[in-house]
Amino acid sequence: MPLTDHLKQITYGGNDGIVTTFAIVAGFAGAEAEGAAGIGALAVLVFGLANLFADGVSMGLGEFLSTRSARALYRAERARVLARADRTALVAVLVQRGFGAETAARVAEGLEESPELVADLLAGAGVALPDMRSARPAVDGLVTFCAFLAFGLVPLLPFLLAGPDAGSAAASAVASLGALLALGLLRARATGERAARALAEVVGVGVLCGLVAFAVGALVG
Repeated sequence: MPLTDHLKQITYGGNDGIVTTFAIVAGFAGAEAEGAAGIGALAVLVFGLANLFADGVSMGLGEFLSTRSARALYRAERARVLARADRTALVAVLVQRGFGAETAARVAEGLEESPELVADLLAGAGVALPDMRSARPAVDGLVTFCAFLAFGLVPLLPFLLAGPDAGSAAASAVASLGALLALGLLRARATGERAARALAEVVGVGVLCGLVAFAVGALVG
């Protein structure tokens, strides 16, 4: 399974997992409410793990339903376009692509020997949607869930490995930053874009969300 086939699900699920889970840590750190020090770390674990699995399932199922709906819509639109297809429509598409009228007519006659190719040309010109015929909703949903779970667990690792008493928001922030950097580098490698840009976007979104969660916690606390 090539990484690029599911880059959207990995990036979306991973980034949301990190941000969502660290938001709980940052919220508790920002609150510093009276009496919260004794139960704060344990509460982070309880709420963090509960939120991690609940949101992971929700995102996985959401991706499954979204991909399934997009695929159904593409198939319906493709069938609508092909129902009105004829040689005149094919010639018109070829002319739009730069062929002269006579050349387009000859090419259209030859292309009619391959109905699938004709269908692809007409659907590509008449359906303003990405080709979803090969989409696999169940796989997309599972990849989103796994990415959310794997990356979303990182902010909780200091509390899980060192124990609630030894875990700290600072260690969680460092771990989360490391996960965001890894996710940004993963995106850069898969897309071929500049690493600096991918890192700036992924880390920037994560840091911004963490600061918002900390600020809200401070205001409430």
